[in-house]
Amino acid sequence: MNHTYKVLRSDIELSAAALSQVRVYVVQPLSEDMVEVVDYGGAIEKFSPSSVKIAGKYYMRNQFEFRVDVNKDSNGL
Repeated sequence: MNHTYKVLRSDIELSAAALSQVRVYVVQPLSEDMVEVVDYGGAIEKFSPSSVKIAGKYYMRNQFEFRVDVNKDSNGL
């Protein structure tokens, strides 16, 4: 199964995802072509320049990727 996703990098993208209440996945890059899904997540509760809060947990923006499924949840993000 092929999944198309968008990585949320900017404050604007994170804000749009938070307002839209889309499911955001938390992914940790392991190497150039390997990643580990850390949390299948949920809606963004809050974010700052250094972290994102999803489902009651904080994730550091410089250590994780935040993704939305373009085909399913993004609604134009």
